[in-house]
Amino acid sequence: MNLSIGYYNRINKNLNKQYVLKGDFIKDKENKSSDVKNQEDIYEKYRALESLKEEINNQLENIEKTGDERTKAKIERMKKHQEEKFYKEINSQNIDKNIKKLSQTNKQLNFYQRFLDAFQRDINIDPGRLLGLTDGIFGMVMTLLIFGMALPEAEIANYTGFVQFTSSLAPTFGITVISFILLGSFWIYNHEFIKLNNLNMPYLWINIFYLICISFIPFTTSIVGNYSHFFLANVIFGLNILLTIVFFLCMFHYAHKRGFLDEYISEAEKKYVYHTLYIIMGVTVIVNLLDFNVNPNFIYLFLLVPIISIVRDIMFKVDRE
Repeated sequence: MNLSIGYYNRINKNLNKQYVLKGDFIKDKENKSSDVKNQEDIYEKYRALESLKEEINNQLENIEKTGDERTKAKIERMKKHQEEKFYKEINSQNIDKNIKKLSQTNKQLNFYQRFLDAFQRDINIDPGRLLGLTDGIFGMVMTLLIFGMALPEAEIANYTGFVQFTSSLAPTFGITVISFILLGSFWIYNHEFIKLNNLNMPYLWINIFYLICISFIPFTTSIVGNYSHFFLANVIFGLNILLTIVFFLCMFHYAHKRGFLDEYISEAEKKYVYHTLYIIMGVTVIVNLLDFNVNPNFIYLFLLVPIISIVRDIMFKVDRE
């Protein structure tokens, strides 16, 4: 659970201004003012502020339990800063104002906490159903790739025309094979790295956007196959592949962070996954630049993806041994 920097700053600012300082109150009490009732009222207000401070600290601790390292570091700095200010700024003259402000901060933090809890609550959906949906979409998308290679509308009357037709299909056939290999690689990564025991709504939507990117591959394959001489066609195809990798990385990161993965993932395994996908992202960028600026045949460098995957897998297993 990662709170935004702006939200942290607003809470921190309010806490610095709002927390009670009993130092001044104790001095007031030691003055033995004749208005004993007023002193008792101030003391009760001070106790109310102490209670609010404790509630906010409890909420921050709950956030800290589920937050990442960056979130925890920010909360620790904020707690330390607020404690330094707590006994120095509040007195009997401004205590009412600070109670009101601190109450508002407490309500805001409580609402934000309840909202995040509801948003990230696990849902009662069998992860196997999501896996089935993913496999089904991969199967349909791989099948649709072939439909990009359509027969000519006019009947071919002679052998020469048939040779010309098959020659014209060569670029489309090549990019179709490339896309099929990329889809196969993504399917393998999904089954190798994403083994779920639970899920929630945010993860579902990340997965859906990942599947959207997968579903667009036949369309972008047709674009680059027919219009590879346009740079924009190459950009569209490359962007499709890049977004697919990005959403896969988001799925893996979120599932690992929330404890949805069925098996424990070590730091070495995390680096292996991230670095493998980063390499493929780099290959995608290089291929798109070379394919348009140097030679269209550079798109076949995507054939390196399964080789990269196999080599990375072997090296990782050797290092573990």
